Amino acid sequence: MRSSPDEYEVWPGSPAPLGAHWDGTGTDFALWSAGAHAVDLCLFDDDGTEHRLRLQENTHQVWHGRLPGVGPGQRYGYRVHGGWDPSWGQRYNPAKLLLDPYARAVDGAQTLDPALFGFRYEGGEGPDPRDSAPYVPRGVVVRDAFPWDGDRSPGTPWSDTVIYEVHVKGATVRHPDVPPALRGTYAGLAHPAFIEHLQSLGVTAVEVLPVHHFVSEPHLLRRGLSNYWGYNTLGYFAPHAAYSSSGTGGQQVTEFKAMVKSLHAAGIEVVLDVVYNHTAEGDHTGPTLSFKGIDNGGYYRLREGNPSRYQDYTGCGNTLDVRRPQVLALLMDSLRYWVTEMHVDGFRFDLASALARSFHDVDRLSAFFDVVHQDPVVSQVKLIAEPWDVGPGGYQVGNFPPLWTEWNGQYRDTVRDVWSGARVGVRDLAYRLTGSSDLYRSDGRRPFASVNFVTAHDGFTLADLVTYEHKLNEANGEDNRDGESHNRNWNCGVEGPSDDPQVTALRARQVRNILATLLLSTGVPMLTAGDELGRTQGGNNNAYCQDNEISWLDWTDVDEDLRAFVSRLVRLRRGSPVLRQEAFFEGHELPGTGGTRDLAWFAPGGAQLDTADWFDTGLQTIGMYLDGRGIRHRDQRGRPVQDDSYLVQLHAGAEPVTVHLPGAPWADGYEFVVSTEWATGAPPRPTVVAPGPIEVPPRCVWLLRVLRRP
Repeated sequence: MRSSPDEYEVWPGSPAPLGAHWDGTGTDFALWSAGAHAVDLCLFDDDGTEHRLRLQENTHQVWHGRLPGVGPGQRYGYRVHGGWDPSWGQRYNPAKLLLDPYARAVDGAQTLDPALFGFRYEGGEGPDPRDSAPYVPRGVVVRDAFPWDGDRSPGTPWSDTVIYEVHVKGATVRHPDVPPALRGTYAGLAHPAFIEHLQSLGVTAVEVLPVHHFVSEPHLLRRGLSNYWGYNTLGYFAPHAAYSSSGTGGQQVTEFKAMVKSLHAAGIEVVLDVVYNHTAEGDHTGPTLSFKGIDNGGYYRLREGNPSRYQDYTGCGNTLDVRRPQVLALLMDSLRYWVTEMHVDGFRFDLASALARSFHDVDRLSAFFDVVHQDPVVSQVKLIAEPWDVGPGGYQVGNFPPLWTEWNGQYRDTVRDVWSGARVGVRDLAYRLTGSSDLYRSDGRRPFASVNFVTAHDGFTLADLVTYEHKLNEANGEDNRDGESHNRNWNCGVEGPSDDPQVTALRARQVRNILATLLLSTGVPMLTAGDELGRTQGGNNNAYCQDNEISWLDWTDVDEDLRAFVSRLVRLRRGSPVLRQEAFFEGHELPGTGGTRDLAWFAPGGAQLDTADWFDTGLQTIGMYLDGRGIRHRDQRGRPVQDDSYLVQLHAGAEPVTVHLPGAPWADGYEFVVSTEWATGAPPRPTVVAPGPIEVPPRCVWLLRVLRRP
């Protein structure tokens, strides 16, 4: 290592923008640190040789300098000098190489070594003097030019959106039709073989698990595991380097953009799952990789009265302090970058309640939401909240402000309860089937504020939900203590895989029942990648550290009937406005129809549900009537939208039940469109039935099209 070599000139440069920016002749470097005494910019040659250059300029707490002749591909990091007093929140240690929070690309892996830690890991007082540079990733100066060639977001309206939650690597790492060199990468996700699958399903958006550059927690590395899901962010501007097939010297940026462009060309939006609530540096025992060494008290929420510890609303050791202007600016700069430069179409915010916290409470009017609401870029894309965190009062389903949609955890719980045989009645189910007006109507939001889901990356797959009642997470190395223990599930009478044809048939029907419920509900449905294929994780309901066959999609073992069932329902949904309403139902009589309503509920006997029915916890059968003449939104030219009318007959009981299909004025007859009795949902022949009594098989969903005489 040479200090201040003659071949490098350091000009004053500019304090804005933050990060490393090349303009064709040189690169400006700028780093915010309020408490630093000095900052060294560290440049690395291809052979790893380090050159330390002291930044002499400090403007409004931003340390900055310009290096003429330094350009794209240059690896770099920082060493920040300052006080060491953890009892006051100060953790400056120039022995630790720090990643630029604004780095646009990251190169190199994190290697587990005691030098990662700013303190003396083996005990003792004071900062650890060992150099961490050989063991940590570096930032890369990038050139952002990309031939977008008129790329435009599909701009799918919320009410037309069908989300597919997917992991970049897991989607294609085992796909036989994707070239081996591209499997598990951004290019693999953009490959025609995978895009054709998305198009055949009819989904309109991929919600990709975290692609902000992340590293694995030390406790996983010690067990020989790694963080597969990616909820351990280190770089908020950099696409995760390991998902690049083309290189990590900036090529990952180009490859990510090419992926977005290809998906857009196929009519598919790209939504990023983002983790702005915490970082990869963990708690006070965690590594010093970036923020902790740049300005610990400036970036993190420290405990009141004991700033040597972190306020942890995330369960991951720390919480970013979004109350601070510089942290809020980091988040907004990152969000705008991914929209304007990377062309993504929206964001799903992990543990979003942690971002809203003002002091100890969740404040729906916190600065973060105010800034997002008024931002001319970020406010125009899809915004999805995971509306909970692990702190007191963190469960905030239904409480996020307008502009936001939410992962509806109550939808998940209700649908699981109903199909697992819990005696919960139909009252809550009716709310969930129709957009959850009890959660989202009061503040002017629409039914599409509810992102409906039954499974997600976190938890059992759909196949496992009907196969296991008990989690099997031993492979995670935590003695099966991790993961949710109360899953609201039912194994159909046998724990684990079974060769009994009755059990396997029941499980297959239960999967179809859940998917039919999801795709026939008002709101925005979210499918979890692999559920349409019959994917299993062998009972692991917390596979965050399983970067292997447990988590990856298996394209050699595909349930083709199930895939056809999902495609059929998605196509039906996308072609039927009455199934994707933009306004909440009113339940009012429709003029000129003889007395029908836009929404009506029927008991098995054929009468509309009364008060006693709504509070009958033993009721497991319900008919939902949707009148296509009562749609309350208009098309782009202001014309009324009309559609077919449908009766959804849902029966969760273990025995057949006779129901009375309502006659005039509701219908003169019914045509079977979908039934979960059939493997693909399609009736074996056109089936028309008259109003009146009919037997519904056990555990079944019917979708019946209403027929009316001319």
